[in-house]
Amino acid sequence: MLQNKVILGSEEWCSFPELGIPTIKARVDSGAKTSAMHAINIAPFIKNDANWVKFDINPIQNNIKTIIHCEAPLVDKRIVKSSSGFREHRYVIQTHLKIGDIKWPIEMTLTNRDSMGFRMLLGREAMSGRVLVDPEEKYLLGQPSPEALKELYQNSEKATSGLRIGLLASNPELYSNKRIMEAGEMRGHEMHFLNIKECYMKLDAKTPEIHYRGGKILNQFDAIIPRIRPSITFYGCALTRQFEALKVFVLNSASAITQSRDKLYSLQLLLNSGIDIPTTGFANSPLDTDNLIKMVGGSPLIVKLLEGTQGKGVVLAETKKAAESVINAFKSLNANILVQEFIKEANGKDIRCFVIDGKVVAAIQREAMPGEFRANIHLGGTASVIKVTAEEKKIAIKAAKAMDLKVAGVDIIRSSKGPLLLEVNSSPGLEGIEGATNKDVAGEMIKAIEKNFKL
Repeated sequence: MLQNKVILGSEEWCSFPELGIPTIKARVDSGAKTSAMHAINIAPFIKNDANWVKFDINPIQNNIKTIIHCEAPLVDKRIVKSSSGFREHRYVIQTHLKIGDIKWPIEMTLTNRDSMGFRMLLGREAMSGRVLVDPEEKYLLGQPSPEALKELYQNSEKATSGLRIGLLASNPELYSNKRIMEAGEMRGHEMHFLNIKECYMKLDAKTPEIHYRGGKILNQFDAIIPRIRPSITFYGCALTRQFEALKVFVLNSASAITQSRDKLYSLQLLLNSGIDIPTTGFANSPLDTDNLIKMVGGSPLIVKLLEGTQGKGVVLAETKKAAESVINAFKSLNANILVQEFIKEANGKDIRCFVIDGKVVAAIQREAMPGEFRANIHLGGTASVIKVTAEEKKIAIKAAKAMDLKVAGVDIIRSSKGPLLLEVNSSPGLEGIEGATNKDVAGEMIKAIEKNFKL
């Protein structure tokens, strides 16, 4: 039985004839269950009534100019846990692997392996019953010379001379993040998803650096799109600031994101710019609860935790007694709170204006579900197309400028006093607004970056 098995070293060169890959260096790893192939621009599609997936690959490590367009039958989509504990949804394809003179079908997952030492990982499922591994050896079946590699890939396509853009975020499966990646790739740019928690930095006067998992130095980016969730604002902004120190263009600066996350400071900035907001009181564990309630016109009123996000930590108190109870409850937590007048005529509706580079590119009306006063989509609110007035557009643009944000979701309510600004969001979601308006908002974000580089 042993004589029928091929002996491999810890590293080998292999090929994938059906994918048009003449040779690629693989890490042979019996400790890994599944095999993985480096891939970018991954997109599923239908071919002959069957599920397929197309993707691009830079088959040579540290060479992003050589690119091969591939497509293969789609077998599955599953969660794969990396050695570092990172969980990722990956497409699984089936194709034939060729090592030496032997060829057999294998399944492998598609993922961006830019931060890894090898474009290909050969796992034990693909080797079972066919391979023996000698971990002390390498390239037992041969190794192409640099000249041979150049000849093998002389007819492959050269990658487009677009920008190298990093999306600094937490969840690659989030609709907004997937759309931004897709929009950048559609416009010919090289897109990289950078998980905030897997980045770390070197502070140095002469050679500041940002490192990624596996020790890869992130120093070749033209632009960064920060999409920082509120729970990691501090660290995400520290990374954004480091990219700024490296002279990388960022779509929203660290200082702009930081001040937008401070509800009180952002309201003060907006007021200083002459933008009307609902009457608001602020206190830290107030003793004069009665006076605080009177300050904003009495009940009903809104009580907000200063650190709340996406409608969380926001309570409607319909009576004075309810308001006192909520304020006292927050008081027991020693929390900073905002107390705000309730705009009854808004009737559970608000307007979300999406501002990019000083222009309202899309707008929707969000309406709270029955029995709810918060119109956030995350809380079950619905979105519909609305025509915003010239005054509302002016307020949205002015608000984004006051916060120094190139990309902003500006929330406005219509009151008997005219439009009032509620909040400015530095990482607004795309799903609700793109779904309702059918506009390519993600593409507009990429265009804003191109405009900076005069493309």
